[in-house]
Amino acid sequence: MKTHRLLLAAVLALQLVACATAPAPSTSSTLHGDAAHPTQTQNWVDTKLYFGLGPADQSEHGISEAQWRAFLDKEVTPRFPDGLSVIDVYGQWQGKQESTPERLHSKLLVIYYPDTPDNRSKIEAIRAAWKQRTGDQSVLRVTQPADVSF
Repeated sequence: MKTHRLLLAAVLALQLVACATAPAPSTSSTLHGDAAHPTQTQNWVDTKLYFGLGPADQSEHGISEAQWRAFLDKEVTPRFPDGLSVIDVYGQWQGKQESTPERLHSKLLVIYYPDTPDNRSKIEAIRAAWKQRTGDQSVLRVTQPADVSF
């Protein structure tokens, strides 16, 4: 009986080890095979751009939703047609000549792309176009490496 219990315990232990070390089921991306939808990426980045639309408590002043979409359609989408995200955000900004922060209704634009000189140039062109269109001093840019898969 003791041998039977030891044998049963050994079998159970082997089964647990087999479960723990078994390879995970093979999964693959549903979109892949081209540069816009790679299964694996190298040298991609995540860039976030913050656009101030105007005073948070005075929606009648500043950039309207229609004006924002027109900018997106003209300046952003042609440069990054493969995809992007836009998020409504609330923020604060204190300009160089200001004594207190200004509360702003803002848009956060998130774009993932291969880190190339051409794509970096496109990002800078978007920032420049916004500043020219609105007179804003700045479009905050945050870029970091990204591990992307589709």
